[in-house]
Amino acid sequence: MTTGKWWQNVVMYQIYPRSFQDSNGDGIGDILGIISRLDYLQQLGIGGIWLSPVYASPNDDNGYDISDYEAILPEFGTMADMERLISEAKARGIRIVMDLVVNHTSDEHRWFVEGRKAKDAPYHDFYVWRDPVEGQDVPNGLRSTFSGPAWTYDPTVGQYYLHLFSPKQPDLNWANPAVRHAVYDMMNFWIAKGIGGFRMDVIDLIGKEPDKMITGNGPKLHDYLQEMNQATFGGKGQDLMTVGETWGATPEIAKLFSDPARHELSMVFQFEHSGLDQQPGKDKWDLQPLAVPDLKRVLSKWQTALGDQGWNSLFWNNHDLPRIVSRWGDDQNYHDQSAKLFAILLHMMKGTPYIYQGEEIGMTNYPITSVAEIDDIESINLYNERVEAGYNPADVINSINVKGRDNARTPMQWDSADGAGFTTGKPWLHINPNHVQYNVADEVADPDSVWATYQQLIALRKQNNLVVWGDYTLFEDTADDVFAYYRTDQNRRWLIVANVSAKSNAFTLTDQAERLIISNYADTALTGGDRQLRPYEAFVVEVKA
Repeated sequence: MTTGKWWQNVVMYQIYPRSFQDSNGDGIGDILGIISRLDYLQQLGIGGIWLSPVYASPNDDNGYDISDYEAILPEFGTMADMERLISEAKARGIRIVMDLVVNHTSDEHRWFVEGRKAKDAPYHDFYVWRDPVEGQDVPNGLRSTFSGPAWTYDPTVGQYYLHLFSPKQPDLNWANPAVRHAVYDMMNFWIAKGIGGFRMDVIDLIGKEPDKMITGNGPKLHDYLQEMNQATFGGKGQDLMTVGETWGATPEIAKLFSDPARHELSMVFQFEHSGLDQQPGKDKWDLQPLAVPDLKRVLSKWQTALGDQGWNSLFWNNHDLPRIVSRWGDDQNYHDQSAKLFAILLHMMKGTPYIYQGEEIGMTNYPITSVAEIDDIESINLYNERVEAGYNPADVINSINVKGRDNARTPMQWDSADGAGFTTGKPWLHINPNHVQYNVADEVADPDSVWATYQQLIALRKQNNLVVWGDYTLFEDTADDVFAYYRTDQNRRWLIVANVSAKSNAFTLTDQAERLIISNYADTALTGGDRQLRPYEAFVVEVKA
């Protein structure tokens, strides 16, 4: 019998609307397209959708630059479509979690349009402005995540404004109570429509103190979140999920966000594991191979350190990260095995798993050969900045092929037809040619597919409280590339074993094996003692408790 909150018992699915399903042939995914695929998501077994932004936006950063929080971008549909999506999803037992982007707005939001007219204009103090300093180009050395200074000069008001991302994404001034309450009013507008909660974009930046060069985890951050909780989703009778994107979180910081006694958020996305294939102290583009012992150390730490003061979010992929089967698996020689391995490894852990669209069919990165093929603003800026700094253009393209955000944003591969079942028109972003090989139609029809493994894993979580609530213990005595752990409750003990390598590795099963739960090779033997794990072999076995 399940207990706890609804979001502790479900598997979430992230939809990037632009790339999910086009309903009208314009090459851009839309809300009616999502509605048409709800039965598919119900069949997969998911319980909630994290919906990337569908608000009105000029799309400088693909919707993460919002010009009107209470309007829908016309290319996605109408507010009536959105209300229908919430209702139709709810009828299938699926809740819609909206992407909340309140660290910044678009420079085309009416607050900024009005506020940049004069220093004493209405809404001027909704943003972070600083006067020029004699002898300095910019107020200080803060840098934008998207390259260059985090300050842009506005000649109309004679001041600089702060943007931790694109110049078209000015940062809101959270120190201003009027800003906070305007945001809370907007959140309540969406709560009234029946949504299931919010995913909070770069929420750890809202407490910034730019004059002190503090961006993440500022001193007032948790005060703001507790105020937000009380004013919106934490109200009496609310049953809403909140997950904060927190790039700089440690387990100690995560407890501040997600300890139920603090009345802030349900959980956070932490990204410590996501940095393991970049060179220490450098940017994500400066690559190094993944060391599996580091992955074991980091994920095990997060599995155990939160205790009852927090809840884990479990993910490999999202709209900002490359495809896991290409990143840490082998998408050429062991595509299905490695895609299934990463599914089994993650979905048996404690926390709420998130599937990113296409992950369930093993969608891969899409290598490009020139900058002309790039759509993503972050990758374009990176290319220009590094080439100008003297980097070899081919090396920069290689980094973008490994880590660039377009990898996650190629259209969903529904079938093997020319438009991949995504569109009858010209897609907004190139479709991966391997949609002929990896697509939903073929995967759903194949009982041994990557998709079938994800469906089985979701069902196992629904049927076994051990997966949701059981204790986690790392199995220590393994080869470096073998990641094994136990999940245990009062009655049962499951052992999860994953050989995260294209090479065979020895493994000794010291427990008495009683039942094979799931595996990614059809002929996995239920035997104890010494065995050779095949490339990317993964299985779950019930052992004597």
